[in-house]
Amino acid sequence: MGLLTRTKETAPCEITISHRFEELSAHCKFLNGAVIGPGDTVEVDGPELMAAYGEVVSDTRTATITRASDLERLWTRWTGDFEFMELCEFSFSEEVLS
Repeated sequence: MGLLTRTKETAPCEITISHRFEELSAHCKFLNGAVIGPGDTVEVDGPELMAAYGEVVSDTRTATITRASDLERLWTRWTGDFEFMELCEFSFSEEVLS
C-alpha cells in the first residue's frame, strides 16, 4: 500500500439480516477470509435485503472492499479512540427523565 493510494478488491460474502425481538443485526461474513482494517470501507453489491419482523434472512453476494491508504489508516487509528468516547456519553435505560 502507498502513503496516499487506495486499492479495491472484491470478495464473496454472506449477508445475514436479523429482525427479531431478541436481536436486530446485520452481518457480513467474507467467504474468502478477507479481513477489514481501520479506515477500510465495504460496499455489498446487489439489491437491498430486508427482513420482516420475526425473520432472519441470508444471501450470498459480492462485496467491494476499498482499502484505506497508509495515511488514512494511521489517521483512523489515531482518532478512533476519541470517536469511541463519544459513544460512551450515551446510555440506554428505562428511566423516564423529568
